[in-house]
Amino acid sequence: MLENLDENKPLRRVVALAGGVGGAKLALGLYRLMQSENRAQMLSIIGNTGDDLEMFGLRICPDLDTILYTLSGLANPLVGWGIAGDTFHTLEMLKRYGEDAWFWLGDRDFATHILTTQWLRAGDSLTDVIAKQATQLGLECQLLPMADSDVRTIVDTAEAGEMLFQEYFVHRQAKDTVRGLRFMGAEQAQVSLAVREVLGQAGLIIICPSNPYLSIWPILAVPGMQALLQQAQAGGTKIVVVSPIVGGVAIKGPAAAIMRSMGHETEASAVGVARLYQGLADVMVLDKVDADQESIIQGLGFQTLVTDTIMHSEADKIRLAAAILEKFE
Repeated sequence: MLENLDENKPLRRVVALAGGVGGAKLALGLYRLMQSENRAQMLSIIGNTGDDLEMFGLRICPDLDTILYTLSGLANPLVGWGIAGDTFHTLEMLKRYGEDAWFWLGDRDFATHILTTQWLRAGDSLTDVIAKQATQLGLECQLLPMADSDVRTIVDTAEAGEMLFQEYFVHRQAKDTVRGLRFMGAEQAQVSLAVREVLGQAGLIIICPSNPYLSIWPILAVPGMQALLQQAQAGGTKIVVVSPIVGGVAIKGPAAAIMRSMGHETEASAVGVARLYQGLADVMVLDKVDADQESIIQGLGFQTLVTDTIMHSEADKIRLAAAILEKFE
């Protein structure tokens, strides 16, 4: 892609909001594309921390870890999370001691959580911790947590009441009916200086095809975050949202089921996603399967891009990233 780079065009920062495997996929496409253009340092990814949890005395940041492993080439390609070829002897030993080790952690994965916890206890901010890990794993782009203080996604279910996100998603395998969500600690959280700076520099903001409720809403719940997005938008920065719903089905995870269970029976669609982001985003990227919904989405005030949004291979991820940047950057 180097031959396509306009040397006279000023380098503008691309900022992606991401969570989960879907978010990590597009983040990788953006990263590889911008690497090929010698401008990976102009990519910043703001990751969801609402999924974070404490287990075995360790701080675990699943969404940030997934992005970190994906961009550094370590992620398990079969599932999109964890480390490829990892072993699970530590987890097996914990189970022998009688621990209910339901959260799947590999032996090399444990190293990340040990250092995250050690550095946090030594006084580093989560922003500093993630920056050090990204540097050590060779990332050229910037990976940022949505906040340095703790914010936890609490899922209210019809079957068992309120529970932490990972209890709902991993331990109970997302089988419960979701009645509502709240983001514990969000009221006290603050947008970090680093996040504030990159949003102020953004030439394009992309909301990745992550679950709106579980991966993007926690980011937007941090006080001041939406105001910064609106400020960027007022300055001419486009905000692009990529639909995580294709043909009425979530690309990955329970997004469609949650949309229905929370009172959006007819909204598990690209149009439904557009309505969720109406007033926040300018542009909607939808799959060719949902091309018949384009005019409705345009009627909601969005510019649209209809393209292939399913990302199986790395080439698919780069192709989607290129389609977005070429049209809207």
